[in-house]
Amino acid sequence: MRIVFMLLESSALDGTVRSTFTLADELSRRHDVEILSVLRNTDAPAFPLSDRVRLHHLVDRRGDARLARLRPGRARRLLDEPSALVHPEERSYVKYSALTDERIPRALRRLRADVLVTTRAGLNIAAARFAPSHVARVGQEHLHLGIHKPGILAEIERWYPKLDAITTLTTADRENYERLLPGTRVRTLRNGLPERVYPRSRQENKIVVAAGRLVWIKGYDLLISAFARVAEKHPEWTLRIHGKGPRLEQLRRRVTRLGLYNNVMLMGPTDDIEGEFAKASLLAVPSRAEAFGMTIVEGFACGLPAVAFDCPRGPREIITDGHDGLLVPPEDPAALGDALVRLIDDEALRHRMAAAAPETARRYAAADVAADWETFLTGLRG
Repeated sequence: MRIVFMLLESSALDGTVRSTFTLADELSRRHDVEILSVLRNTDAPAFPLSDRVRLHHLVDRRGDARLARLRPGRARRLLDEPSALVHPEERSYVKYSALTDERIPRALRRLRADVLVTTRAGLNIAAARFAPSHVARVGQEHLHLGIHKPGILAEIERWYPKLDAITTLTTADRENYERLLPGTRVRTLRNGLPERVYPRSRQENKIVVAAGRLVWIKGYDLLISAFARVAEKHPEWTLRIHGKGPRLEQLRRRVTRLGLYNNVMLMGPTDDIEGEFAKASLLAVPSRAEAFGMTIVEGFACGLPAVAFDCPRGPREIITDGHDGLLVPPEDPAALGDALVRLIDDEALRHRMAAAAPETARRYAAADVAADWETFLTGLRG
């Protein structure tokens, strides 16, 4: 089977790219797999990718790159013009342009594949509009339905039924899509955890860790406020937040305003998040919304209990409250801080959860997830 995954940008340090690379790597053991990235911004992709998987790009935005088959002046002009193809409420709208408007439909119309898997709303809609009908078109949703704004939601209602299937990361989100789009095939398929030896937390360091893009939806402002309660009772504990993003300076100001400069560290991105997890004793997940929560699974693999907001959608489908972590009311910094303090104070409970976490992580083994995808895609092709 020839399978093509379509990403917006392979250089993005985010969960969509990481999980797509993991799935593509695993499927490439038995199938012909290609990743088609709309944008190229760096020489190398964000994460390692097997040599079995081909990686191609539609628009090369590197400073010294030649924009194939376009005069430089026209290429620059098209890059600077906003997209008319993608709805302005698509969450990555600013990354599209008149040039991607030209390249995306052309690539989709010329596609030679058995299966096309697109990975965000703008690309899912483009697949429904332009990909050949003989290709099985799968729209993968990495955001939960409730986060979409009305304009893009109307586009979803119009175009998603023309896809052959939609996949979601949680059962709750699948049920919402089934209600919105009756008659459309919707399937829940999880993200997978790569098979490797994960370093294990020894539960000795007085560190709480968090990781992800520094954007509003990830709730690090709420986590910093929550950690003020931890620092008050346990000033020897520190919080390390790994990641980069547009809210860095705002978060720095919050740390300073709350007097937490000795307790909260904004660490920047890392190439070894599992190693950083293993240095910690607790994982904090302060997201306002999560379509899944791969960070939780990765933290579990490293033996970290998780403390998370019970936000829409993902955390409650991964964390068993009281067994491998704690769930607290959404967007409640006081409750988050108190839950962290509870696990700091109750060392026996924390150790029991740390022992349970890797067993939960094993449910998300990449090989098992890829097998579920193979069964699903074979059914579509049949």
